Amino acid sequence: MRRRTLGTLSALALTGLLAACGGGDTSTSGSGSSSGSSQEALTFGTEGTYAPFSYHDEKTNDLVGYDIDVAKAVGEQLGRDVEFSENNWDSLFAGMEAKRYDGIANQVSITAEREAKYVFSAPYTVSTGVVVTRADDTSVTSLADIAGKTSAQSTTSNWAQTATEAGAKVEAVEGLTQAMTLLKQGRVDVTVNDQLAVLDYLKTSGDTGVKIAAETDDRTEQGFVFRKDEAETAQQVSDALAKLKADGTLAEISQKWFGQDVSGPAAG
Repeated sequence: MRRRTLGTLSALALTGLLAACGGGDTSTSGSGSSSGSSQEALTFGTEGTYAPFSYHDEKTNDLVGYDIDVAKAVGEQLGRDVEFSENNWDSLFAGMEAKRYDGIANQVSITAEREAKYVFSAPYTVSTGVVVTRADDTSVTSLADIAGKTSAQSTTSNWAQTATEAGAKVEAVEGLTQAMTLLKQGRVDVTVNDQLAVLDYLKTSGDTGVKIAAETDDRTEQGFVFRKDEAETAQQVSDALAKLKADGTLAEISQKWFGQDVSGPAAG
């Protein structure tokens, strides 16, 4: 998934300096739950600039987002406060390796390469690629149906390749919003993109002129990631996610941010 990377490394460095000098709380945000818990806080690195997953509310400046809500729910399930340290994407893993926080809550995709170096919780997000058409278009019900059609795509994304391989002609655009505009104007037939990005667009824009017509075979899972020496913590988080999945909490959080459940099958 695409990561937005606005740096807050200097703030993190200052936080570390204060801690070294005997300063107080080094987190940028707390969960506000389980006050007085005898266990240490569960700490996560996060960008704080990656909407709708981890970002600051324009009115309150509070750290909010899908990942933030899931992390807080995990903390409540475990009876532990949750704190966040904000950093840019390129430095999140370095901060975790330096033990500035326990894990990362930032839509980190689970890959074989990362699993060789780190340990993941069970996934709390599952995403696929989707084909978007105009709301009144009934000609597309699968990816194969876009063959011969014109698809609006950012040429540097993997979705342009997906559309091309499916037989579509690619019309270059700068991003999802422009693709939707061309689609509604009838200048292109479809666009292919990540399900979460499309759901966020539909939720925030209220656009009823387009619809998700089909899914692709692309599938990614995202989880909380930890150092290898935090394997026990990762398992505790996985157990908490399984309970949150079973009692419907993850579905509720998903509905809040995306309008449907993106948490995937039961965690475990």
